[in-house]
Amino acid sequence: MKSAYDFRTGGAFSEMAIVDTFTKLIFGEEEEFSSSEELIIQALRLADTSVAPDTRRDLGQYLRALGVAEMIQLVTRVQACLADGMKAVVLTGKAAGHTSPGRIKRARY
Repeated sequence: MKSAYDFRTGGAFSEMAIVDTFTKLIFGEEEEFSSSEELIIQALRLADTSVAPDTRRDLGQYLRALGVAEMIQLVTRVQACLADGMKAVVLTGKAAGHTSPGRIKRARY
């Protein structure tokens, strides 16, 4: 399965990856979620704080009750949260002296 976020290219989480994760929640799949899917679920909790403390089953019921227009808006908000979060990770890494994933600048003393 393709990752929802391509860390090598800095690509954004796709709408399809978000919808796929929402679908898993709606249908109550019990399988383990990938790390990308876990990030999408956390972004959902940030995008709509009224569901932040909910269980995955509750999240699925919430998503199932949404209309099409509401779902589209939520996907857009989740995608924005993920993009903002990745920007923060990149900026934090640069502040710490990381030049790229897996590479760390050596401090000069």
